[in-house]
Amino acid sequence: MSWLHRVRKSIALITKRETPDNLWHKCPKCAQMIFTREFEENGSVCPKCDHHGRIGPKKRFDALFDEGSWTQLAQPVVKEDPLKFRDQKRYADRIKAARHATGEQDALLNAKGKIEGQKAVIGVQDFAFMGGSMGLGVGAAFLIGARQAIADKCPYIIFTAAGGARMQEGILSLMQMPKTTVAIAELHDAGLPYIVVLTDPTTGGVTASYAMLGDVQIAEPGALIGFAGARVIESTIREKLPEGFQRAEYLLEHGMIDMVVHRHDLRQTLGQLIGYLAPGKKAA
Repeated sequence: MSWLHRVRKSIALITKRETPDNLWHKCPKCAQMIFTREFEENGSVCPKCDHHGRIGPKKRFDALFDEGSWTQLAQPVVKEDPLKFRDQKRYADRIKAARHATGEQDALLNAKGKIEGQKAVIGVQDFAFMGGSMGLGVGAAFLIGARQAIADKCPYIIFTAAGGARMQEGILSLMQMPKTTVAIAELHDAGLPYIVVLTDPTTGGVTASYAMLGDVQIAEPGALIGFAGARVIESTIREKLPEGFQRAEYLLEHGMIDMVVHRHDLRQTLGQLIGYLAPGKKAA
C-alpha cells in the first residue's frame, strides 16, 4: 500500500452538507438571490427592486381580509373534459396534475369576509393552475362569487391572473365570457360595486371580458396586461412597440386603468373603496 493511499484512508470523510432547494429565490427582474423566507414575509415582493411575484389565492385572502374573518366558498362542480380533448397529454391528466400541484379544484377560488370591518367577497385566479385559464370551472366560480356578493349586499372583488381561455374546452371556454358579463350586470342591477385588481399576467379572453369591466380598475406594479402577445402585435402591425407596452404603468398613463397600487397598500385601498362605494357606507 502506497503512502498516499494510507494518508487518504486516514482522513475522515466529511459528508456533503445538504441545502434545501427552496432556500433561495431568484428575482426574475433584478436576478438577485433572496432568502425565500424574506421574500415570502415581504408579500412575495422583491425587497431589492420591488418586483411583484405571483401568489396564490389563500395568501391573498390572508393578506386582504381582517384576521380570522374569512371563509372559502364552495367550489362548483362542472363537467370535466367535456370535449374528451387530447394533445400531447389527455386533458383529464392535465387537470389531475394541476390539482395535485395546487391542492385546488380549479383556477378561481372565492372567499367572503371583512376588509377593515366591511363585508366583501373576493375571487382570486391562480396562475399556477393551468396558467389561470378560463374554463367551465372558472366561469361557474365567478358566478358563485358574484351571487354571494349580491346575497351579502357587498362588493365583488376579482384578482385576475390568466393566460386566457382554456383551449382544451374549446367554444365552451369562450362561452364563459358572456356568462361572467351577465354576472357583472346582476351586480350592477343590485347596486353593488365590482372591483378588478389586475395582476401579472392578465391576458387573452379574460382581458376581453370580466378583467376590464370593473367599476374601478386597479393593477399591481409591473403587471402584464393585454389581449394578444407583444410579438403577435408587432408582427401584425410591423412596427416596434413602445417601451413598457402592456405593463400596468403604461396602461395607467393611457387611461386604461384607474390606479396602480403596491401590494402592501392594497388592503387599505380596497377598504377605502368599499367605504366610498358600498351600500350602507358611513356618511362623509
